[in-house]
Formats: sequence, C-alpha cells, structure tokens
Amino acid sequence: MVAPILPGLASLFRASVRHVSFIEPAYLLGYGIATLIYAPLSDKYGRFPVILFSMSCFIVLTACTGFCYSIDQMILLRLLTGIGAGGVAPTTIGWIGDRFPYEKRGHALGIFFGCMAGGMAFGSSAGALLTARLGWQMMFWTVAAVGVCILIILILYSKKLYHKNDSNYGSFRTMFTSFKEIYWQPRGRKTYLFVLFNGMFHSGVFSWTGYYFYKNYQLDEREIGFALLGYGIPGLLLGPLLGKLADKFGRNRIIPIGILTGALSAIFLGMNYSLAASCVFIATLSLGFDLTQPLYAAIITTVSPKKGAATGLFAFFLFMGYGFGSLLFSLIVNTGLNETFMLFGGAGVIAAGIAVKTFKGEK
Repeated sequence: MVAPILPGLASLFRASVRHVSFIEPAYLLGYGIATLIYAPLSDKYGRFPVILFSMSCFIVLTACTGFCYSIDQMILLRLLTGIGAGGVAPTTIGWIGDRFPYEKRGHALGIFFGCMAGGMAFGSSAGALLTARLGWQMMFWTVAAVGVCILIILILYSKKLYHKNDSNYGSFRTMFTSFKEIYWQPRGRKTYLFVLFNGMFHSGVFSWTGYYFYKNYQLDEREIGFALLGYGIPGLLLGPLLGKLADKFGRNRIIPIGILTGALSAIFLGMNYSLAASCVFIATLSLGFDLTQPLYAAIITTVSPKKGAATGLFAFFLFMGYGFGSLLFSLIVNTGLNETFMLFGGAGVIAAGIAVKTFKGEK
C-alpha cells in the first residue's frame, strides 16, 4: 500500500522520495530478522500462539503509524511493526508443511503466494484510493481494522485450523542449531540463496514502480494504484494452477522460466514503453514471482523434518531479500530510475542462467 503514495508522502512531510522510500526496507528488514525468532517458537509452542501474537502486534503498531508526524517516526514504527508481524509468514508456511504432502504442496503454496501477490495488488489500489479520498492516516487505520477482523476469524476457527500436534518441542538452542544444519545442506543452501535474490529483485523493482508511473507518465495516486493492480492478478487467478504445473512438470523447468520472466519485465519497464505496455509488464513481473517463490517454498519444506526451522529460514531470507532489495534500489536510484530497472533486470537474466544448472535435479 505504500509504493503508490511515496510521492505524496514526500510532499506532505517535505522530504525527498528517496528518504521516504526507506519506510519500506525498515519494515521488511525488521520482519526478516524477526522470523528467526518466531519460526522456532512456532515449533516449540505451536502455530496458533505465534500467529495470535504477531497479528496483534501488527494491528496495534499499524494503527499507531497513522499518528506519525515525521518520516523518521514512520520509519521507526514500520521497523517495529515488521519485527512484531514477523511470525505470520513462516508460521503459515510451516502450517502448510504440516498439512499437505509434498506432491500436493505446490498447489497449497501456490494459493498462499497467490494471495500474497493479490494482497500487494489490492493494497496498491486500495491504499492509493484511500489516501486520495481520506488521507494517508486512514490508510493505516483501515489496515489495522481489517487486521482485527482477520484476527477474530482466526480465533473463531482456531480449533479447526490449529492443533496441539503442530508443535515439536525442543530446546531453543536446539532450534538455532537446526538453522545451521539446514542451511549447510547443499540443497537447502542453494535454494535459500535464490530465495534471497528473488526477494531482492522483486522488492527492489516493485518498491519503485509507484514513483516510476508518477515520474514517467505523470499519474496521480489513484491512477498509480490502478496501474499497479496488475501485479497481483496472475498470482491471484493462476496461483493454484501454477503450483500444479510445477508439481506436474518439475520445479527444475519452471523456476528458470519464472526468473527470466521477471528479469525481462524489469528490462522492458526500464525501456519506458507506452503506459499500456508498462501495465502489462507489471503483470508479467508478478507472474515471474508466482513461478518461483512458491516453488522455492515447496523445496524448503522437504529439507528437514523440522519444518518450523526450515520455513523460518525461508522467511528470513525472503524478507531480508525484500528489505535489502528495496534498500539497494533506493541507494543506487540516483544513477537513473529507468537505468536501475534495467540493471536489476540484467542481474535477473544472469540468475536465470545459473538456475538452469542449480535446480536441474529438482522434480
């Protein structure tokens, strides 16, 4: 929801867009670091308590963000919100690993990441529309209110969704030893490094697409929101199907295609074609995410029986990638916005070539 309103926040707080853009990596880096704590906790104490705590932190701190009076205050609160909310993604992925066998996990994770991409798309439009009509504060307060509704639903259905046997009790030190053991497995390490890269690539590009449409096509916040709507459409509509394709044809084929799709989308965005073409490239950028991230997650759920630790590392690398990618783009964007898009795309093309060899043994 933040990407489309960066120019508006910059004007409101009399700061540069580059300064304002740091509210995104602040949240994402906080989220990524926190996953290392929440993942083993979900193994030790169960999935539901961690979800309950993280959702509660997210609601309270998101509501507080609406009262900020400066960008620096917002950056700090977004960091704290990320730390508080960091248990949601790894715990949910761990829950999917508990419930679905590997041959069906691609479908389930396709739904999960499709909803994530769909949320990004809907958030982009909803955030822009709310800000244009009611102000940026109402955007954060509305998100907090929606969080309350979701939390109530989770509590009401907790007995059906979460069970005591979700947890695997062990010492906290044992959990962190598991991180080291899982990461140093060759299959796990190579997948985590691609998760890190994928997070950096997609976050870096998407974080600046709002300003891209503002600068290159002079769109206002509402129009930017609609332009970014295409980012989540492939995942929202095709997520389960893409997961089934991976289950049927193999992750070794789909992953390189997904990386290349995202890379070419970023390069074409940097070439600054027509507005309609750029909206299409936003959708294909999203398709690249949907063809890779759920597949990485499916692989990770098989590297160790300790799914909380394995998925915790997955979420850590993913959200640290999100944070570092957004931060890196902000640091080098002064070389030129379009040029930075093309630079990220070029790195993606190289990664696609490496992925062909790296994942050739995956099914």
